[in-house]
Amino acid sequence: MRYPKYIKQNDTIGFVSPSFGCGTEPYISAFENARHKLRQRGYRDDAGYNCHKTDGIGRSTNARDCAREFMDYYKSDKNQALISCGGGELMCEILDFIDFDKLKALEPKWFMGYSDNTHMTFLLTTICDTAAVYGPCAPAFGMEPWHKALEDAIGILEGKVNTVKNYDGWEAVSLKNEENPLKPYNITEPFKLKKFINSSMDFSSMDFSSMDFSSMNFSSLGTDETLSFSGRLLGGCLDCLVNISGTKFDNVKDFTEKYKEDGIVWFLESCDLNVMSIRRAMWQLDASGWFKYAKGFIIGRPYCMREDVKNGASMMGLDQYSAVLEIVKKYDVPVIMDADIGHLPPMMPLVLGSMADVQAKENSLTIKMNMK
Repeated sequence: MRYPKYIKQNDTIGFVSPSFGCGTEPYISAFENARHKLRQRGYRDDAGYNCHKTDGIGRSTNARDCAREFMDYYKSDKNQALISCGGGELMCEILDFIDFDKLKALEPKWFMGYSDNTHMTFLLTTICDTAAVYGPCAPAFGMEPWHKALEDAIGILEGKVNTVKNYDGWEAVSLKNEENPLKPYNITEPFKLKKFINSSMDFSSMDFSSMDFSSMNFSSLGTDETLSFSGRLLGGCLDCLVNISGTKFDNVKDFTEKYKEDGIVWFLESCDLNVMSIRRAMWQLDASGWFKYAKGFIIGRPYCMREDVKNGASMMGLDQYSAVLEIVKKYDVPVIMDADIGHLPPMMPLVLGSMADVQAKENSLTIKMNMK
């Protein structure tokens, strides 16, 4: 696994828009303040030529130009790390114009983003054997004040952070809008970790909405005991991963075979998928052989939780938990759910490709990432 050099004072952070850019409010103001705050932290910055474009469909601009900007900035020696300007919808269409052979030959460089940016964070890792960061996009760094998750994300790029822990609570509804572009996360919901480890249980008949997970005992795992596992981190937004599966960009089998002795810790979260779509996506990745060497799963809060924060999303008797557990229970590995990953912030920034030591004890989740 190739790890980029950490950024240092006076280095330049490049901003690119392989998906959406920052061409409308509140993203324009948030992006400009993010640049200001990063300059205060001691960095130079360089905004790509697509950062303020809005002529694309589901992206900042057309697919060819999105790819060209990414390649130009990744190849450039004028910046030392890249942060995406935003998520979006159709980043998948730029992949035909990305020269992955060229990226493999270049000196590795940090790229950070999430959601639609899975198309690049995931493929940099699985095709180019290059670590990338699944973490906040550029406008998030414009909030006042920064949440701890933002400090963690920059700390990873700086080499000052290699261990992340869950945060105290999460945001169901954002207060950021055109009039208030710099609003911090609106933390209203308490963090509640859910842990599973028993392949023999029939999850399909369990009523998760009424369960007290804090007192449940999975495979003799007491509430005061520590659930721990390790492996190479891989994952991202399920909406995007299911699109990659089975295409010419799917190099997961080769990647997981190469690192089978380490095993894979999968982290997954979802945006537009309802619980049925999550179930279908998990089935497809499983049927594609992606989970063969799974050592454990860390599942982020799905965005559909936002529709019914108190009771969780459900559809025809299927909820967010059984949507995942019914597919992966056969692997008899730990499953952690409702983690701080993804579209209901804050999110723990995670380094794809790193060797992770995962510990879950009571209502606490810790992930130590070893760059080896």
